[in-house]
Amino acid sequence: MRKVVAWLFYTLDGVVESPDVWQFDYDDEMGADLAAKQESQDAVLLGRTTYEEWAGYWPTAEKGIGFKKFINSTPKYVVSTTLDKVEWENSTLINTDVAGEITKLKNQPGKDIGVYGSPGLVRSLIADGLLDVLTILVHPVFAGSGKERLIPEEDQLRRLELLDVTRGSSGTMILSYRPV
Repeated sequence: MRKVVAWLFYTLDGVVESPDVWQFDYDDEMGADLAAKQESQDAVLLGRTTYEEWAGYWPTAEKGIGFKKFINSTPKYVVSTTLDKVEWENSTLINTDVAGEITKLKNQPGKDIGVYGSPGLVRSLIADGLLDVLTILVHPVFAGSGKERLIPEEDQLRRLELLDVTRGSSGTMILSYRPV
């Protein structure tokens, strides 16, 4: 069975929103971890917001050539109940029976299924028991109040098992967990 593997930028106070505002350094260790994740994946899940932002950027991006090649050529499954269609190359819309459709993807032969950004989708995957690995890149910064956190305060207790730790040269910690 394929695994669903999420990769998120994260602050010390748990913020996942707008990393373009607080994610200052991208070090070699982060790049190596991202490259390893890409090698082990042949599909990507995206939430609506990430899809809309990335579909307008990555097809013509001049930076991040390695990720550009990966994200443009890899099949993308866009999870949204509000979009009517997706037009980015290699994109398929999942807008009904989301948990069932993702379960079908997991049961197909292939490599892992990546999730980049898309914190709302990651929350849903956790709640539905569909997330197999959560990698958070904890940046040495506090984003402050009023920002979106990965898990809302009212959510239930969830245990995770630490799988891997890497300290980046920028001070960012790359932590991989598996839900217990």
